[in-house]
Amino acid sequence: MIDLHTHSIFSDGELIPSELVRRAAVAGYRAIAIADHADFSNFDHMIPRLSQVAQELGRHYGLPVLFGVELTYIPPSLIDKAAKEARKLGAQLVICHGESLVEPVPPGTNRAAIEAGVDILAHPGLISAEDVILAREKGVCLEISTRKGHSLGNGHLAAIARKFGADLVINTDTHSPDDLTPWEKARKVALGAGLSEDEVEKARGNSLRIVERILGKKLD
Repeated sequence: MIDLHTHSIFSDGELIPSELVRRAAVAGYRAIAIADHADFSNFDHMIPRLSQVAQELGRHYGLPVLFGVELTYIPPSLIDKAAKEARKLGAQLVICHGESLVEPVPPGTNRAAIEAGVDILAHPGLISAEDVILAREKGVCLEISTRKGHSLGNGHLAAIARKFGADLVINTDTHSPDDLTPWEKARKVALGAGLSEDEVEKARGNSLRIVERILGKKLD
């Protein structure tokens, strides 16, 4: 499993980064990203501290550990500014909390995040065809989520991404130990959403591509 969307105690996750990474290693993960909920109030607190521990944890536990943010409930007009600020502070990965079916994220968040060029738009709910086309053009990956609630939009996303050729990734949005998902289970969630085996493998390849771009090397 290459999981590019997990949370630690730096936001609303239950685990400190070291336990999160260790549990991921035991679950057979090939790579993990810690991308805690963030806005302008905590960028400067969270990003530097995660950057201090990520590489060392990865070295000790035998898998790459990336660090970034999940821009969350930020007014759409400020998302571009927020993405730029997170990257300026060193975030390796910028995710945006999409318009999930189960949370009152502001309308227009999906479009603003794509226009800002985030790396991944998480659980985008009933994303529109126009936004999927824009995501394809901008190279923004759309997330199939294994997390309860957010996964309710997976079927819609799978179908519309296939229709318009947008790139997908498969993530867990882990908040607690039980959310960590070995690849075989994540694969079944994606197949249940309507993806074919080939499309599941392509999504896994998209995650690998992101990791290798950030690391600047091939993943072992």
